[in-house]
Amino acid sequence: MERWLKQGADRAASNQADTQVRHTVEAILADIADRGDQAVRDLSIKFDGWDRDDYRLTEPEIEACLSQLTRRDLDDIGFAQAQVRRFAEAQRGSIRDIEVETLPGVVLGHRNIPVGSAGCYVPGGKYPLLASAHMSVITAKVAGVPRIVTCAPPTNGKPAAAIVAAQHLAGADEIYCLGGIQAVGAMALGTARIAPVDMLVGPGNAYVAEAKRQLFGRVGIDLFAGPTETLVIADDSVDGELCATDLLGQAEHGPDSPAILLTTSESLAHDTLREIERLLRILPTAPIARLAWDAHGAVCVVDDEQEMLRVADRIASEHVQVMTRDPDLFLSNLRNYGALFLGPRTNVAYGDKAIGTNHTLPTRRAARYTGGLWVGKFLKTCTYQKILTDEASALIGGYCSRLCALEGFVGHGEQANIRVRRYGGGNVAYGGVVE
Repeated sequence: MERWLKQGADRAASNQADTQVRHTVEAILADIADRGDQAVRDLSIKFDGWDRDDYRLTEPEIEACLSQLTRRDLDDIGFAQAQVRRFAEAQRGSIRDIEVETLPGVVLGHRNIPVGSAGCYVPGGKYPLLASAHMSVITAKVAGVPRIVTCAPPTNGKPAAAIVAAQHLAGADEIYCLGGIQAVGAMALGTARIAPVDMLVGPGNAYVAEAKRQLFGRVGIDLFAGPTETLVIADDSVDGELCATDLLGQAEHGPDSPAILLTTSESLAHDTLREIERLLRILPTAPIARLAWDAHGAVCVVDDEQEMLRVADRIASEHVQVMTRDPDLFLSNLRNYGALFLGPRTNVAYGDKAIGTNHTLPTRRAARYTGGLWVGKFLKTCTYQKILTDEASALIGGYCSRLCALEGFVGHGEQANIRVRRYGGGNVAYGGVVE
């Protein structure tokens, strides 16, 4: 039986916040659709205090950002990007075009075609999250997307040098210093200065996630990637300091970031709660982490690993850190998660920053039906068919004609009938029945 020693905010409070966010986003997107670049500029001034005629960065501005970084900074970015690229290339290699002759003379196939353009949002409100540039731009490049646009907000009244460097080194074709709803709205809807994209990708706050939700259909999106979530699954093979560190390491993302401990050890649960309070007294990002932990932190004690699996699948967290004696049990049996981090030697920060798996992941229980961003998200799997012989066309035509008659689709049936007459020499009676 599950016992919650601490629980986060209730669903009613979250729903009320969702409603406010939805209305705000609707109004802003309508303004961008109506007034284009002027709306984008007004919103940038209002929310970021950032005013320009053109928000696209020039080559000299990009070079100026690169010059602000040390050689070690650039090497570290290069290392992280190499890991992301290596894994993305392995993913791309696993995706094959196919062609198969399903019947004599009947050939079916599919091709994996990259989207024509992608808009990559890189968050940078509280922290310059340059890793999001690796995750989106490099993955799109490996997929073969020909035009990649990136947007990131200014930091302290100017472009964030590290983000710009990451965008540029990853291979972005257009780099804009633009944040929030105005960024994703401009990329999706298009303005006089910003040509629209076919697809939006990248994480963001609740407003960015809602903007992507409302724009879905007009453009494609990767997934609903809102505020960061983490679930730590642990038994008494680890200690409270490790669990507390991994929980608060993600809670510092923002005040709306859930962090949950799921354990079979009540002793570990209490030890973790004590360690969280200790760390919150010394962690430099404690003002943010404290808000997240107080509002959305939770601790649940269960009886055994099977109950751990049931509760974890119900939570369907974005990040799931497993620190138990048998972490592979969760790899084999857990169904709903964005990404798994197996064993105490790895952690969510490795995935966020350096190890190579993609950190743009499903939140708010979307892990029940989708995984995270990967090369395949930028590919459209498009089918084709061809028939090589008259006999094959007449054979399929006979079946198609009779099935159309069952549905009453006379026009469809005639598409089959004309081919039966021409290629098979058959007579077609009323109602599409071939004789």
